[in-house]
Amino acid sequence: MTDNKDTKPVVADGAAAAAPAQAQKKGKENKQKKDKPSQQPKAKPAAAAAAKSADESSSVQIGIEAKKELDTPKWYAQVLTRSEMLDYYDVSGCYILRPWAYGIWQQIQAYFNEKIEDSGVENCYFPMFVSGKALEREKDHVEGFAPEVAWVTKAGSSDLAEPIAIRPTSETVMYPAYAKWINSHRDLPLRLNQWCNVVRWEFKHPQPFLRTREFLWQEGHTAFMTQPEAEKEVLEILDYYRQVYEHLLAVPVVPGRKSEKEKFAGGLFTTTVEAFVPVTGRAIQGATSHCLGQNFAKMFDIMATDDKGENCHVWQNSWGITTRTIGVMVMVHGDNKGLVLPPRVASVQVVLVPCGITVKTTDEQRKAIADYVQDVAKDLKKAGIRVKADLRDNYSPGYKFNHWEMRGVPLRIEVGPKDMQKNQVLSVRRDTGAKTPLARDDLAKSVADVLETIQEDMFARAKAERDEHLKVIEQWDDGFVGLLDAKNMVMAPWCTEPKCEDWIKDNSARSNTGDEAVDEKAPSMGAKSLCIPFAQPKEIKEGTKCFANGCSNKAVSYAMFGRSY
Repeated sequence: MTDNKDTKPVVADGAAAAAPAQAQKKGKENKQKKDKPSQQPKAKPAAAAAAKSADESSSVQIGIEAKKELDTPKWYAQVLTRSEMLDYYDVSGCYILRPWAYGIWQQIQAYFNEKIEDSGVENCYFPMFVSGKALEREKDHVEGFAPEVAWVTKAGSSDLAEPIAIRPTSETVMYPAYAKWINSHRDLPLRLNQWCNVVRWEFKHPQPFLRTREFLWQEGHTAFMTQPEAEKEVLEILDYYRQVYEHLLAVPVVPGRKSEKEKFAGGLFTTTVEAFVPVTGRAIQGATSHCLGQNFAKMFDIMATDDKGENCHVWQNSWGITTRTIGVMVMVHGDNKGLVLPPRVASVQVVLVPCGITVKTTDEQRKAIADYVQDVAKDLKKAGIRVKADLRDNYSPGYKFNHWEMRGVPLRIEVGPKDMQKNQVLSVRRDTGAKTPLARDDLAKSVADVLETIQEDMFARAKAERDEHLKVIEQWDDGFVGLLDAKNMVMAPWCTEPKCEDWIKDNSARSNTGDEAVDEKAPSMGAKSLCIPFAQPKEIKEGTKCFANGCSNKAVSYAMFGRSY
């Protein structure tokens, strides 16, 4: 995944992805081969060069060849492209979000929008361009993003009189307007959010969804009269982010506060929800909610008269969540067959597949099965279940099973002649493969219950696996580096000093083991302070020292450390 040309899909002989019209023209023998893509011959090691050459073409392969646990970067790239979540683009670090992925983002948007709108936040939109003059108004903030800012310097063949930046974030875009709109405490709180794209251009090795040069997000920017009001909102929004991950995506997260070194540039403090990818042993920042204090209000002269007539700088927050959510979900739940989608965000929650049709099946029988399937689909749709009936007659049931399994559809329902006779269907869970017959009567409720069980089970499994990789130690010599190398996150008593944080990072770096080729920085990456969890594993005993070797400072709290994306 370090380069677009190395991560495009490979074509295999007897390509099962041929157009249906072509399939109908083939003879019975070729059609049977097409219907069973899993039986295609595997590429031999000696053909590696040819496979790479095929990777560089624009052709498509069916099925996931790489193993998640053996070659995670290749597996991840194949899952994303072959499940049709995204496609590559000719600008490095930018990707095309296809409907299968964008539908998930829409589910997140709908869920989060309802939360913030009920809370009193309003949606708006600000321009994507920032003047250099506006950026220069806040030195600390600009320095934090300086390497990432993309600049427009030409219009046609003419140089611009003043280069214009493309927003890496929108504080400097929005706050001049806030200064005009806010004059009195009666204008507060001002709570705005926008759904938009941003561009950040600082790195050489983009990873789809997880770290890209252009990405989609929401960014909330709010202003309050008092500090307590602002701090209350910071935690309110952070809990909405926790719910997005845990309630929608079935991904457990750790809410906490960032260290001074890791907080948002120019802000007062930053809170975060931290996720974990067990297969790589790396943490990933899930979403952040920042209290900006009065720093930006002073820079942009955002003031309001209070109820006593005194003119005061307002207190501000900013908060955001991105399409990184999708990548985290794929990495946590996906398996060697492809995606495994949580039901609450899946564009298709249930797929219906007719089965038991043979050459001896009459046209009348075929129609009866198709009608039965369509009736089931109608009942499920009425119940609010997102369902698709796969009635394609040029593909076998086996091909369809593989097709929808790779795309992660949570539940497959098979319908054959015997099922019709028994007035039932056969359900198959994507997450476990468990098969259960369900009565046709009251089927919508039964399916809804199964989907809810799948959602809960996916979260429980992910949390159990995360918890297995979350270790608590008291001293550096308790095996801090070894635990990191064993793909764990570590909680330890810490003084929170920036110098100590630098020491921990430098002394927990390791040499390249070859398992993280996705990112050149990863093999030698030392442990970062991920957050100071709000839920502490235990109380700090009186006299407890910082866990880092050579640090004699008093421990303030347990902090969570790990290698991260």
